[in-house]
Amino acid sequence: MSRLGKILTQGAVLMAAVLTTSTVLAPAGSAAPGHASGTPGVAPRMTEPLVIAHRGASGYRPEHTLAAYRLAIQMGADYIEPDLVSTKDGVLVARHENEIGGTTDVAEHPEFADRRTTKTIDGRPVTGWFTEDFTLDELRTLRAKERLPQVRPGNTRYDGRFQVPTFDEVLRLAREESKRRGTTIGVYPETKHPTYFDSIGLSLEEPLLRSLRAANLDKAKSPVIIQSFETANLKDLATRTKVTLAQLVDVSGAPYDTVAAGDPTPYSELVTAEGLREIATYADGLGAHKDWVLPRDATGATTGQSAVVDDAHAAGLVVHVWTMRDENQFMATDFRRGTDPNAKGDARAEIHAFLDAGVDGVFSDFADTAVDARDLWLAERAGRAG
Repeated sequence: MSRLGKILTQGAVLMAAVLTTSTVLAPAGSAAPGHASGTPGVAPRMTEPLVIAHRGASGYRPEHTLAAYRLAIQMGADYIEPDLVSTKDGVLVARHENEIGGTTDVAEHPEFADRRTTKTIDGRPVTGWFTEDFTLDELRTLRAKERLPQVRPGNTRYDGRFQVPTFDEVLRLAREESKRRGTTIGVYPETKHPTYFDSIGLSLEEPLLRSLRAANLDKAKSPVIIQSFETANLKDLATRTKVTLAQLVDVSGAPYDTVAAGDPTPYSELVTAEGLREIATYADGLGAHKDWVLPRDATGATTGQSAVVDDAHAAGLVVHVWTMRDENQFMATDFRRGTDPNAKGDARAEIHAFLDAGVDGVFSDFADTAVDARDLWLAERAGRAG
């Protein structure tokens, strides 16, 4: 089975509880076993796009907590997404950044006041407290808090209740919930700042692979997708694991590993037809900022579909876009309702627009919204076909 076919098979397994009668298209082309062969093929559309819970159900609970992941699973997410950073003693924990001043109560702990410092992360100065300066035991004394309290004030009621989870705990939660529900919950980890962590002797890839191996999730068909904004670590992982890999592409900037090596090639070069073919030589999917798929004009409105999805599919890559959020300020202007940036926009219409554009999955802070929108889109599509 090709790598693309394996991803599509994962989608079929993960979606069985949603639409038991749906099917997934077989690959139109056949790639060599292992990670991408470098020979472009036509990637078929998945009939059942995935819903990936972005940092868990982060629209309802402080992000990257077991409570957020558990709620996302209850809402029907197919995958939960832990961003991974390292502690001082080499344990992978789920935080969006290694700086934790904005997502924990560390500032309220006088015993850690002297650990506030400024570091250069990916070429930029960052001031705060950093996971790599704490052992896991020390980190366990902290509690998570809402990262966007002005946007999601209701989530602040959970401040101080939840610990920072380890990657192993996230894997255990997915396994236990899969068994309890009789379905498969996938895990979509992101390695954060891998070049930086390599530079301080706390490489992320080795403990990541050890954890997957210990959980028996290191097979080609395992419901795991490893993602990164950098390229070198994905190329390295492609030689060391059969687990699905996805290249993240931001709407601006460049992969820091290439910048650090003296090559400032921007992300915009990665989403050209040629760049996507290059990604397909080491990865299986593209994690694209949503503006690459539906670009915006000067007014903030979408302008129509770009060639990125079609070109990615032609290269043999599946496409997952990020990030769907219910609040107006995170949407193109044509999906907003009213002028309050924190009010709810038409998230269902936004997700439908991306599904119509051919994406194979969406990252969302609001898993319930995304699941509802996806299921309605599938039902309407089935109705038209009937």
